[in-house]
Amino acid sequence: MDFKKELKHYQEIVNRELEKYIIKKECQERKLNQSMEYSLMAGGKRLRPILVLSTYSLFKEDIQKCFPYSVAIEMVHNFSLIHDDLPGIDNDDFRHGKLTNHKKFNEATAILAGDSLLNSAYIVISDDLKNEESGEEQVKKLQVLNEFTLAVDRMIAGEYVDTEYEGREITKEDLNYIHKNKTGALLKLCVRMGAILGGANDKDLENLTSYAEKIGLAFQIKDDILSVEGDEKILGKPVGNDKKLEKCTYVSKYGIDKSKEILEKITKEAIKKLESFGSKAEFLRDLALYIENRNK
Repeated sequence: MDFKKELKHYQEIVNRELEKYIIKKECQERKLNQSMEYSLMAGGKRLRPILVLSTYSLFKEDIQKCFPYSVAIEMVHNFSLIHDDLPGIDNDDFRHGKLTNHKKFNEATAILAGDSLLNSAYIVISDDLKNEESGEEQVKKLQVLNEFTLAVDRMIAGEYVDTEYEGREITKEDLNYIHKNKTGALLKLCVRMGAILGGANDKDLENLTSYAEKIGLAFQIKDDILSVEGDEKILGKPVGNDKKLEKCTYVSKYGIDKSKEILEKITKEAIKKLESFGSKAEFLRDLALYIENRNK
């Protein structure tokens, strides 16, 4: 199976699993449930849950065992997108070519939909833990839950620091801190979740963690580049918002050409971390290149 077909296959798996958690019943909070569904099923690359599944696949074939964790991470990701788009943060009108949640519904509903998606992620994981009988497997899942909570904390911290530095000149270290936490924390979590659940040894986990840290930074650098020279029709949202908000990005710090050089270098470093896995890691290698070369 080539990369595009395998990527689509994973996306279809993730979408089917997410559909199972959509609340359709008639109730007083029906609009809130619709708001959650609107963002959760709006599209997107499904990169985070795919990283969980594809990393797990390096070690075991029964990927259905990590479906709850793939669903949970996508819920958290969409919680972050809803809140990022709010007037008090990025004030965006479009996401994936559609109205942002607060524009489609209203600001209060969007805030609560984000909150509910975050809480739903923990419900999904705790339900899976509740059904686990094996002591060894439960220990793995408890470690994953712990790392999950810490990664969400780091994501929120990174978003806060990003907003605090708007309009200010910052150091390279501050910029890396923002990217490492705002974007990188969840991407690293996805890879580590898949590896831990799959039973990776310490050396494999170390290499995969380094791979994840590098693609996490690469992803954000590419976002910074696309915010300047991306195609709005393909991106599904306006470009130039980072400049309008006076955010410090790799492009504002280093310029377009240097940012592209850094992106290429980090991608090569990420791929090198997969050497010990041989052909089993072909999809993860292609995924790193996909992140570097994506247009949305």
